[in-house]
Amino acid sequence: MAMETTTTSAAAWRPDTTTFAPGDVVPEALILRTSTVAGSIEGDQPSLHVAFVDDDDADFVAEGADPGDSDPTLAEVLVHTAKISQIVPLSNEQWRQEGTASQIAQSVSRAIVKRADQAYLAQVAPTPPAVHPPAGLIHIDGLTEGNELTGDLDALIDLLAELESEGSTPSHIIVDPLGWAQIRKFKSGDALNSSLLGAGTTDAVPMLLSLPVIVNRWAPAFSGIVVDRSAVVSAVGPVRVATSEHALFRNDGILVRANWRIGWNVVRPERCGTFGIVQPGS
Repeated sequence: MAMETTTTSAAAWRPDTTTFAPGDVVPEALILRTSTVAGSIEGDQPSLHVAFVDDDDADFVAEGADPGDSDPTLAEVLVHTAKISQIVPLSNEQWRQEGTASQIAQSVSRAIVKRADQAYLAQVAPTPPAVHPPAGLIHIDGLTEGNELTGDLDALIDLLAELESEGSTPSHIIVDPLGWAQIRKFKSGDALNSSLLGAGTTDAVPMLLSLPVIVNRWAPAFSGIVVDRSAVVSAVGPVRVATSEHALFRNDGILVRANWRIGWNVVRPERCGTFGIVQPGS
């Protein structure tokens, strides 16, 4: 008697579920580029506990003297995660058309990155007792607030100095396209038409004050945030893609589903800072 197995049965009896490393399928997502991935969480209830130490002071002591006890604070931050999901229904005839699968995969990837970037930067903080989706970076309490850039980079220089005095090592500057365009228009002098940033016609990587600039359309207009990647911790799961013919069996259709669970928090908020950018006509 022959036994039916997944290797011999039709596809409807063995729907595919595929798992991808997020760095392979959504490498451009901000959470992967500007945070320290500390783990992966499954489910809305569990959270990632990230331990850190608030250092106590050290000092010089005389030979043979008792230096006294130090009392560093053992602390933690919690990273709560939320699941981004998209389902695309298709007829089987459309699914079997050449190029459909690859185009749908690209579309789902773009949609996931879009929602992830929106949330990572600007998600409104949940109302307690809700804890997810987590607050976007600009809505996390305790960030260092810089002044508005108005024709020069002095306010940004001051902000970077303030962050570094808090122990930060700034790694990225994230700005929106309108704000970045305004910065590019800053002139090197009142009576000059030359750009403060140079001609900028052959920029390989946008830079400001030796830091890479990420221009992201989901950042609030005319604003920016300076990020210390080591101060932003995240939980990032794999991107899971599955197809099924069961739900649309009556319609001779197929469902394509993609899920990505992510979360983030800032260990030391004072090591990241926000700034504004003057708007045209102001």
